[in-house]
Amino acid sequence: MGKLKFDISVSLDGFVAGPNPRLDEPLGEGGEQLHEWIFGLKEWREAHGLEGGETVSPDSEVIAEGLANIGAYVMGRNMFGGGEGPWDTDEPWQGWWGDDPPFHLPVFVLTHHPREPLELKGGTTFTFITDGPEEALEQARKAAGDHDVKIAGGAEVARRYLRAGLLDEFELHVVPVFLGGGTRLFEGVDAGIELENTRGVRSPTGVVHLRYRTVK
Repeated sequence: MGKLKFDISVSLDGFVAGPNPRLDEPLGEGGEQLHEWIFGLKEWREAHGLEGGETVSPDSEVIAEGLANIGAYVMGRNMFGGGEGPWDTDEPWQGWWGDDPPFHLPVFVLTHHPREPLELKGGTTFTFITDGPEEALEQARKAAGDHDVKIAGGAEVARRYLRAGLLDEFELHVVPVFLGGGTRLFEGVDAGIELENTRGVRSPTGVVHLRYRTVK
């Protein structure tokens, strides 16, 4: 059985999204800064159907490694998008990524509202799970086989698996910016959770990549 893991960009003051997120600015005010370091990397561009990009840098090596051995994803309703409440049956939300999302694997979406699976181009199928994070992880593990399951976001979903003792490892991409407010990654996490730092990579972009293993 593979690992359950996630990686995420975080500001120096601990935020993964800026204040006042909305449909036309889902990462909140200033939140886009957290991801500027990745937009020029070949691995990210290929997943989003774009050509070119940098291939030899500490950042590209970290991203390539993070994408290796993934067999399925889990994400929260807010990460998939579409607002709160029951799904709109007249114009159902298809996700932030268009007809060809960058996942190319099964994705299990945590939600309180039932919905039929959504099959899109490139091998991405969104399955909507109403029975909680443990059920979503069980189905993701079945789909992934011997490969890893990756949490695609957001922060609350990552915290739930961490608090439940189900998370195996995570990597923080610490970006040298201050957001001053927004969504904190580790808000309310139990101080008794024990971690082991297994890697640290410093990039010329100023981003520092820190990997941690949870001690079970």
